[in-house]
Amino acid sequence: MQLNEREASLVDAFRRLPPDTASELSALAERLAQLAPNHRIDWSDSWSDEDLNNFRAASLRRLDAEDSEDKD
Repeated sequence: MQLNEREASLVDAFRRLPPDTASELSALAERLAQLAPNHRIDWSDSWSDEDLNNFRAASLRRLDAEDSEDKD
């Protein structure tokens, strides 16, 4: 299996951990993976225009909701 740069970095960092810590981290990663079994990590460093627009809209909705809670 071919790893991209981020995945290789993660594997390298994992291999440098003490064995007990690596086992704990592995168990945690497996539990987290079970929470969303059909999702994959997006390792891209850049956001598309659509990503930015979605983030901006969600942020504005959250700020508006917080603002209306403060006024109540």
